[in-house]
Amino acid sequence: MKRALVTGGNGQLGTELQRHRWPEGWAVTAVDIDELDLRDPAAIAAMVASQPWAAVIAAGAYTAVDKAENDSVTAWAVNAMAPAALAAACATAGIPIVQVSTDYVFDGARDGAWEVDDPVAPLGVYGASKLGGELAVRTSGARHAIVRTAWVVSAHGSNFVKTMLRVGATTSPLRVVDDQRGSPTSAADLAAALAMIAVRLAEDPAAPTGTYHFSNAGAVTWAGFAREIFAQSAARGGPSAEVIGITTRDYPTPATRPANSLLSHRAIIRDYGIHPAPWQAALAPILDELIGTPK
Repeated sequence: MKRALVTGGNGQLGTELQRHRWPEGWAVTAVDIDELDLRDPAAIAAMVASQPWAAVIAAGAYTAVDKAENDSVTAWAVNAMAPAALAAACATAGIPIVQVSTDYVFDGARDGAWEVDDPVAPLGVYGASKLGGELAVRTSGARHAIVRTAWVVSAHGSNFVKTMLRVGATTSPLRVVDDQRGSPTSAADLAAALAMIAVRLAEDPAAPTGTYHFSNAGAVTWAGFAREIFAQSAARGGPSAEVIGITTRDYPTPATRPANSLLSHRAIIRDYGIHPAPWQAALAPILDELIGTPK
């Protein structure tokens, strides 16, 4: 039995990696802070050395983007130093690591989708700390894949879909930012992509390594995303609300968000044959789980 170690087991992605149907002969051990404190490099090294893992998927992260602006030490510890410790331990053990990163490594100041080799220029602590994690993994000597993603949603945890449904049940109209563009990402679809990459890295010494992007396909603003959530929700008998588009300036936050978070899928299609589904189609199973199937 080949076993993958997954950090961030209680998060959206960690939950979906555990729910994912892995190939025969594979299993997952998912840990969270109660079993592995990502601020403790010695504990990380001990965990990786504790058994012959086939691969590591580093899904755990400090994702409180606004809080990170005033909590940079913790953000850097979890998002940069933990991947450094994980990757170093993987290099020692001779096993691959799949590191999850973010669109926040880019400044958002261009048109079109970001390619994997475009210049990085994070706008805040969160993006900078995640970029630090990328650099640590790249220079560790471990065989690796770094997978950047954006706008992750699911039926679990806290995310934009669940927030819209909760707020939309009692409030209308809703004012939602309409000048930031990106591609929503189903945590389940992302988990499937990460699992495929991890398995191939573990089983094929010639498997491609490097940096990749995964999100669901298609572009939308947050306001457009909210409108589609409510349209699909209404078809299921769930909450619906009117959405009024506003500018980023009308909704100030401590951390600056990239105006353009679109991620190119060119590299992941070329190397792994992974073709992300449209974001509208990926939204449907999430709402099926939260509300029910369309009536």
